[in-house]
Amino acid sequence: MPPKANTKADPDPAGPAQRPFGATSPTSGEDKRGEDKRGEDVVSKDTHLRLAADFENFKKRARQDQLDTVQYANSTLVERLLPVLDDFRRIVEHAPPDVDENWLRGVQLSLQKLDEVMEAIGVRRIDSEGLPFDPKVHEAIGSVESADHPDDTVLAELRPGYRLHDRVVRPALVRVSRRPAAAAE
Repeated sequence: MPPKANTKADPDPAGPAQRPFGATSPTSGEDKRGEDKRGEDVVSKDTHLRLAADFENFKKRARQDQLDTVQYANSTLVERLLPVLDDFRRIVEHAPPDVDENWLRGVQLSLQKLDEVMEAIGVRRIDSEGLPFDPKVHEAIGSVESADHPDDTVLAELRPGYRLHDRVVRPALVRVSRRPAAAAE
């Protein structure tokens, strides 16, 4: 009698008798390789997205650095011109009464032009008098006892401070108020 035909369909055409002991059918191995491949694809895609995001952040930082360089390129020049501006102001404030009016008017116009140029490049004077002391923009070089003002109020500006856009180029030199010693006790 001929052997009975196997009624179950075996996916391996070689049949179970032809496979080595313990070997699985090709489809289960392909499934594992497919899962491994999909896992590698997910990791690869994740790595690609992270690299793309890092590159975008790098481009943004580089653009911002370039804008900052352009915006603050004049800071050294501004720092050197501020004492000249101070000197012009002192000349106008302390001009003798018998000085030639035309000469004084010329110095005032020069001061006005210098102020306009500084403002055009983004230099602004820091307001100080009557405001609370702010160590970010003020440098206190003295204090005055005052019962009329709260502690740490700027009473006098001895040298003006300036900003270039949003950065302090030079802090203002100020005197601040302190409560009188008798009132503090």
